[in-house]
Amino acid sequence: MEISSIVLLELKRKRGERNITVTTLSEETGVSRWTLADILAGRKRIIKKSTYQKIDNWIAENSEE
Repeated sequence: MEISSIVLLELKRKRGERNITVTTLSEETGVSRWTLADILAGRKRIIKKSTYQKIDNWIAENSEE
């Protein structure tokens, strides 16, 4: 599954709003910090469906704040 530029932008925006590290993001999403670092840097666009769902769920949970 490919992560869309919209989801990537939202992930970066929410992370920036909360001013959290990749390690904290990893703990909150359940996704490896190495995978998240590659996604955020644009080195990885194809990810597992389960990874996509974890990221999407985290974005949804943090949109309510």
